Amino acid sequence: MSLGTFLFGSPLASSQERAERIGAAAGIPIFGLDALSSAAYGPEAALTLLIPLGAAGSLYIVPISASIIVLLTIVFFSYRQTIEAYPGGGGSYTVARENLGVSAGLLAAAALMIDYILVVAVGISAGVGALVSAAPDLQRHTLLLCLGILVLITLVNLRGVREAGAVFMIPTYLFVGTLLVAIGIGVVKSLLSGGHPAPVVTPPASRGAAAAVGVWLLLKAFASGCTAMTGVEAVSNGVKAFREPTAPTARRTLTIIIALLIVMLAGIAYLVRAYGIVATDPGQPGYQSVLSIMLGAVTGKGLFYYVTIGSILLVLALSANTAFADFPRLCRVIALDGFLPRSLAIRGRRLIYSQGVYVLAALSALLLIVFGGVTDRLIPLFAVGAFLAFTLSQTGMVFHWKRVGGRGARHSIFVNGFGALATGLTVVVVLVAKFLEGAWITLLLIPGLLLLMVSVRRQYHRVALEIDCQTPLELKSFRPPMVVVPIDRWSRVAKQAFTFAFNISPDVVGLHVDSGERTVYLQKQWQDYVEHPVQELGMGAPKLVCLKSEYRFIINPIVDYVLQLERANPGRQIAVVIPELVEHRWYYFFLHNQRAAALKALLYLKGSPRIIVINVPWYMQGR
Repeated sequence: MSLGTFLFGSPLASSQERAERIGAAAGIPIFGLDALSSAAYGPEAALTLLIPLGAAGSLYIVPISASIIVLLTIVFFSYRQTIEAYPGGGGSYTVARENLGVSAGLLAAAALMIDYILVVAVGISAGVGALVSAAPDLQRHTLLLCLGILVLITLVNLRGVREAGAVFMIPTYLFVGTLLVAIGIGVVKSLLSGGHPAPVVTPPASRGAAAAVGVWLLLKAFASGCTAMTGVEAVSNGVKAFREPTAPTARRTLTIIIALLIVMLAGIAYLVRAYGIVATDPGQPGYQSVLSIMLGAVTGKGLFYYVTIGSILLVLALSANTAFADFPRLCRVIALDGFLPRSLAIRGRRLIYSQGVYVLAALSALLLIVFGGVTDRLIPLFAVGAFLAFTLSQTGMVFHWKRVGGRGARHSIFVNGFGALATGLTVVVVLVAKFLEGAWITLLLIPGLLLLMVSVRRQYHRVALEIDCQTPLELKSFRPPMVVVPIDRWSRVAKQAFTFAFNISPDVVGLHVDSGERTVYLQKQWQDYVEHPVQELGMGAPKLVCLKSEYRFIINPIVDYVLQLERANPGRQIAVVIPELVEHRWYYFFLHNQRAAALKALLYLKGSPRIIVINVPWYMQGR
């Protein structure tokens, strides 16, 4: 078994694409892991900002969570409509491009791509952060652990959609199952005790109130809590990954994901208030996550507690998988429109868009390295891209229903319009509340990415105009090219190259850079091995040109000669036939000078349309 097969699996044929599609059961961990795992850090992000309120902070988590759930419900209905209206995938990008124009589509695409990169970085760093809080000795290895998990998730996703679904299914359902059981036990205890349950493990005492309740503080808490909504657009981007009927399967998957997320967010908010749980300062002595405190209060710190905490840590670290499932698909749709390199639209060995996976892994690694793998530094950048994409998508759907019309169009316009207004206001709130904490970085990244995509499109357009041809072949004044063959010494490699050269033209020149004794020996061989055989066929004797090189350069004199030959022969094509030895083992590559590759590169750089470079390889026999 080769290393590639061991790491990535056996290549899949294009005909196997249908078998690689997934159902709702596998779609939940693949496209819903990010959204579901956000229940572990969204409520805590809001509660952390309410710490200055003391014990009163837990009272406000219910209305804040209720506002987020209402917003989530609106976005859910919008994306259900998006899946039905645009079953080809692409989500917010496709909707905005089709209904609001190319510029709006690219804005949505840039926002989503940045959001996905942050999803990977935040998800992995959150998981490692939770692990480090449980095992402080690992803190100095935070970045290394983050990068190790990133490599693992990348390898799993390069093995294909079905295998990724199988790998992430167990931790996802374990997380959802244990958390729902804990919420159920807590709610029952609360109801039986009249809303004042006795905690098994007493939550940490809150500090005294250091600030009064204010609108600005509640808005900031709401903005932080909105991180719980990231990832809900994933299903609409990856509709084509689902088995037929694709749209109904995708919609069913989205419904299950959103329903589970709403239940978890509502349950956590209720129990936080019922048990009087407040957040503890991240990074400070005695820090515990909100879910850890809640689980201890509801079930105690027994086996169930540790199984649940373990599943939370695992899911947080693996939540980046949603971005790995969606980012390559989004890049594919944009690449097909010519705004990203077209290679991003090509399937790899396991029928996934592997180049998109590599790009996401590289950019996420860079982000983790820059921020040292610390979640708190990344959170402020997190929600802007997602909510900007939500807003553009829902605004686009308003115009879609206006154009399409039909039964229920007015109702749909109202839902999408209200959703666009709500998410648009949320973008403003998040930007204002988090601007100085890092949201300004997103405002710089989005225009930069827009500029990149427009530049790619402009380059493709320029190339298309330049190479476009609407005329037939012109062979009336056809002449074979002048052929130049660089030669260092006579060998089987050189013999094959000259044989090919005489097959395409009788006008062949051997080009040698003078090297003393070897040159004298080559001149004698040239007469015996090249001139005589050619003359016996009744053809003119080919020339051997020996170039002087005062400073022992090899490549530059050859390139200069070819350029001079091209200028001296207007109207003629110059074919440079480059002999090259090819080893059968990659590590032998380092034993030979790479003049052939360097010569090709320089000819491409300095050449012209009349200079043609032809590579003639000699393959070494494997031993």
